[in-house]
Amino acid sequence: MPAKAKWAHIADQLRDQIASGQLAPGDKLPSTAQLREEHGVSAGVVRHAILVLQMQGWVEGVHGVGVFVAERPGG
Repeated sequence: MPAKAKWAHIADQLRDQIASGQLAPGDKLPSTAQLREEHGVSAGVVRHAILVLQMQGWVEGVHGVGVFVAERPGG
């Protein structure tokens, strides 16, 4: 069985934080640089994780401002 992709680990961790209430609707996610350093991955890996969460409705990006937990996460 192949190992889980690095972006999937990041997406899972953020999704769990949102689902548990650790990150609430309207909260800003850590920056790409912070997540990159925390997980030891490239910026592209972090961006892919965020893109997946956006497509699933968990987060919303605001150009030039950041990425925020959606008002209705996962919704």
